[in-house]
Amino acid sequence: MDNQQIETLLKESLNLAEVHVSGEGSHFQVIAISDIFADMSRVKKQQFVYAPLAEQIAEGSMHAVSIKTFTEAQWQREKLFNLPQ
Repeated sequence: MDNQQIETLLKESLNLAEVHVSGEGSHFQVIAISDIFADMSRVKKQQFVYAPLAEQIAEGSMHAVSIKTFTEAQWQREKLFNLPQ
């Protein structure tokens, strides 16, 4: 799978506000943005995003996945504080 395919899969499966995927080969980084994360524990957030990718991980097309989750408000703050100076 490529980055765009993973983004589409996650956005459609999880109804995310935004999703950003980077990486290549079998190693990927996922940033998932949705207000659904507001009341979830860190483990539940990881499990939620990981679930639609389980088949690709099991078959070996994805080996390593790093996941960061944000609510929409948290993402706006993250973007604000991490803009290039």
